[in-house]
Amino acid sequence: MNAHVPQQLTQAETSLIDAFGERQSLLPGDGEVMVRRDNAVEALKAGLPTKRIESWHYTNLRTLLPAVPGFDPSAAAKAVTPVIEDSTVVSVLNGASTAKFPTLEGVSFARLSDKLTDGSFAPALDLYGADDAIGALNTAFVADGVFVDIADGVELKKPIELQNVQAGGQSHVRLPVRVGKGAKAVIVERQTGEGTALTSSISQLTLDEGAEATWLIVQEQPETASHLAQFKAWIGKDAKLTLFFLNAGGKLVRQEVVVATKGEGADFKLRGVNLLAGDTHTDVTMVLDHAVPHTTSTEVIRNVVTGKARGVFQGRINVHQYAQKTDAKMACNTLLLSDDGEFSTKPELEIFADDVQCGHGATVTEIDHGHLFYLMARGIDEKTARGLLVKAFVAEVIEELEDEQIVETLEGKLDEWFATHG
Repeated sequence: MNAHVPQQLTQAETSLIDAFGERQSLLPGDGEVMVRRDNAVEALKAGLPTKRIESWHYTNLRTLLPAVPGFDPSAAAKAVTPVIEDSTVVSVLNGASTAKFPTLEGVSFARLSDKLTDGSFAPALDLYGADDAIGALNTAFVADGVFVDIADGVELKKPIELQNVQAGGQSHVRLPVRVGKGAKAVIVERQTGEGTALTSSISQLTLDEGAEATWLIVQEQPETASHLAQFKAWIGKDAKLTLFFLNAGGKLVRQEVVVATKGEGADFKLRGVNLLAGDTHTDVTMVLDHAVPHTTSTEVIRNVVTGKARGVFQGRINVHQYAQKTDAKMACNTLLLSDDGEFSTKPELEIFADDVQCGHGATVTEIDHGHLFYLMARGIDEKTARGLLVKAFVAEVIEELEDEQIVETLEGKLDEWFATHG
């Protein structure tokens, strides 16, 4: 008979479990919330995920996160300039939302801490699966965030920017948003900060019937930060969601996208750019459920890898048995600029319906030397020529957003990154 030897906890796992014991009395929540926190900590006690877990195969969190910083109540984060000029800005600084919210017709804001205290947010803390390590971490420690409710029929003229800014230590926030029936909105999720930090951030978007939303995730954490994030969305009947993410920072980044089409006519578009440099690790993992008939989706991811950076894109599309007439397509394209960089792609389709149009593809390439020679032969120096080719490769997906102000803003972010890492 073989005796079972318990897995020895890492320094990071021990620190997290000890921190919960120390902070438990400080965390808001009624009995239902605290039950969910306790369950989340039990999941953490089982250990952070390793490559033995299929959905974490390329991101061994036990190895990549050997230690975590402590909570630093003295850290002083400040709101930053919005990505898009004239946006309505709501900030969460070091895990706590600002006390005063802007006034915006048709939109209500609330501190998440209040909804944790009265227990109304408890069901939203449930984990979405056995491998939901980010959900477990966030549920255990989340103390605040911002709840946004956009009323039926409201069409916002300016974007709302939700800023999550950390100045070292740990922060764990939630950003739930509801877009009412027939409403239209642009939401910018800003993830940034400074210093050595561990952040977990979960955004939860509900689109009611006929609603339209564009959601931009701009992640520019410092290269000393570990950033673990989820974006979860439920798309109602005839609703449309365009999700764009830009990963341009962070030492360790895991961005999960979990989307479900809940009504016929639902449409989901995902466009993403990973700009990877140095000795960093960035993982984007998507799970998309087509759960009802007559829904559509397209996903296009572009990756630029230089230095010793490592990147991952895992994309799984589930077409359920009753989801006939589903149209789903996914592509991931990578440009390797370094012999030491690497990018792993794992597209998956799981189809149980028989009347669908689904497909996926992936490519990895280097800069075309013929194109490079063409530009240099016309007097453009090599560095500038390489930058033009790389930018053209990435800008193609940005330009699909169509909104001129958004496109110009994101292209400006590309220029900033290329100026440092080109």
